[in-house]
Amino acid sequence: MNQNILVVLPHPDDEAFGLSGTLAKHVHEGNRITYACLTLGEMGRNMGIPPFATRITLPSIRKRELEESCRAIGIQDLRMLGFHDKTVEFEDPEVLDGVIDKLLTEIKPSIVYTFYPGYSVHPDHDATGAAVIRTIQKMPEQKRPIVHCIAFARNCEQAIGKPDVANDVTDYIEAKLNSIKAHRSQFQASELLGGKQLSPEEINKRFARETFWTYRFKS
Repeated sequence: MNQNILVVLPHPDDEAFGLSGTLAKHVHEGNRITYACLTLGEMGRNMGIPPFATRITLPSIRKRELEESCRAIGIQDLRMLGFHDKTVEFEDPEVLDGVIDKLLTEIKPSIVYTFYPGYSVHPDHDATGAAVIRTIQKMPEQKRPIVHCIAFARNCEQAIGKPDVANDVTDYIEAKLNSIKAHRSQFQASELLGGKQLSPEEINKRFARETFWTYRFKS
């Protein structure tokens, strides 16, 4: 396919659960992925289980974890944008949108993945998605990429309908689990799996479907 794909998310590990299988599929199909991660998640409360990080060491640890996750998925281009964790909603919109606009101009993606503003639980998630939507809305309609959004607020299906895209990533489960496991400071396999060994069927049932909402821009 040889498409350019842009992923814009605020934290290391945001890619792991929601779309790592889909991204691994894109890589397998010959597409090039640029992942723009706004922060290093340096204000995260988890320090490892048992703890092995400190507030001082956490940023560098999460940076290495993100790099490992991207290798597991096959992401070819990782950009760490240097914004501060848990403050994305307070960033100057002109600065934030300007960074995203430069990425769009450089990469010319056919698809952008981000969070659905207002339906993604964390303020950083919502603010990141809102900045992506704002920036793409300003583009000429014929030049806008498709935007696939992650949403998981409890009321999202009632508010925005059922997902437009449902990807079966069964063939990419190994890459997805390795992406998740890379973020050791945030979760461990035993914690994720409820302290029990899951069968391949159970793993597929839990992790093999990834859903997205296609954002519909105003004319």
